[in-house]
Amino acid sequence: MAAAMILLGLLLALPAALPGRAETRCFCQVTGYLDDCTCDVETIDAFNNYKLFPRLSELLESDYFRYYKYSEEANNRAEECEEAKRLGAVDDSLSKETRQAVLRWAQHDDSADSFCEADDIHSPDAEYVDLLLNPERYTGYKGPDAWKIWNSIYEENCFKPQNVKRPLASGRGHTFYKWLKGLCVEKRAFYRLISGLHASINIHLSARYLLQDTWSEKKWGPNVTEFLQRFDGVLTSGEGPRRLKNLYFLYLIELRALSKVLPFFERPGFQLYTGNKSQDAEMKHLLLEILHLAKSFPLHFDENSFFAGNKKEAAKLKEEFRLHFKNISKIMDCVGCFKCRLWGKLQTQGLGTALKILFSENLIEKIPESGPSYGFQLTRQEIVALFNAFGRVSTSVKELENFRNILQNTR
Repeated sequence: MAAAMILLGLLLALPAALPGRAETRCFCQVTGYLDDCTCDVETIDAFNNYKLFPRLSELLESDYFRYYKYSEEANNRAEECEEAKRLGAVDDSLSKETRQAVLRWAQHDDSADSFCEADDIHSPDAEYVDLLLNPERYTGYKGPDAWKIWNSIYEENCFKPQNVKRPLASGRGHTFYKWLKGLCVEKRAFYRLISGLHASINIHLSARYLLQDTWSEKKWGPNVTEFLQRFDGVLTSGEGPRRLKNLYFLYLIELRALSKVLPFFERPGFQLYTGNKSQDAEMKHLLLEILHLAKSFPLHFDENSFFAGNKKEAAKLKEEFRLHFKNISKIMDCVGCFKCRLWGKLQTQGLGTALKILFSENLIEKIPESGPSYGFQLTRQEIVALFNAFGRVSTSVKELENFRNILQNTR
């Protein structure tokens, strides 16, 4: 009853009819084809929400995918508010049996061309954390400190000259998108991936918002007002729908990577090792089912347009991508909220791993059906990051459907 009253209060707080908003369709019902793609939003929604999302959610609850190695020792230059300290703390409690188990887990050797190798996992202070005990949700970390983190990510890594400002205020959009359209497809895609990641994280924070915080219990749920402030077309001067389309672009890139990496996981010798043979076999079967499903998607992004020009220039640009991802991971070290830092670094590494896969297609095609995969390798850390990062994006697409339903039912 209390939760229902809270949600009712949020809905009543919504503007009934903001100027310029079409009443016939929710603004977050982005439709049609995506830029630089042949895929449309409707196809992604149907594929994700009714086919892939349920299976992926089950996989990510398994022992192999729920533990991620993470160090809280970081270059923390940000001050936390009391709420962020309390809600953003990482629960690193593991049972004695679990601690012993993760020490036995064999790890794959790191690949030399890892797009986003987190240096802090080699720290003696790095430990495994249970992602299910530390869900990504609202922590109170916001305001100037959070803005500085994202501003640094965009300004330092998106190939943007300083005189071109991001469209955070009205009037900037024309110049910015004229500049963006003039970029090569690779650099344009890089910006859209970062924007999509930013949008995905904001959806999670809006969907799992702290609605009630008392001494006896906490209640989490969708905060429609928070969602509107971040994505409504009128309130964001038209930027919200663009951000949502970039989320779908991110989805396509990571989905394509999963479809391409199937030969690596199909090898009989590969196992999702946790020491529990029956569960490991069951989870590998589910993993392969998900990868075959990903491969069956009818409108995949065509990554062949990436780095298709001069080989020397392509190699230089690829190296810039790799260095930019490493820099983004380092910027994430400055996030004051431990839990936000955990999920930020995981999703950055997951996206970097997805790009590593797409740029290693020739090596993956040469992987033998049995025996070692010489030339291409993924570490346990990269595998866990890859699937959990895509799980976050998949969840965002699903949460969009939930927000659309809530908004449409209030009209």
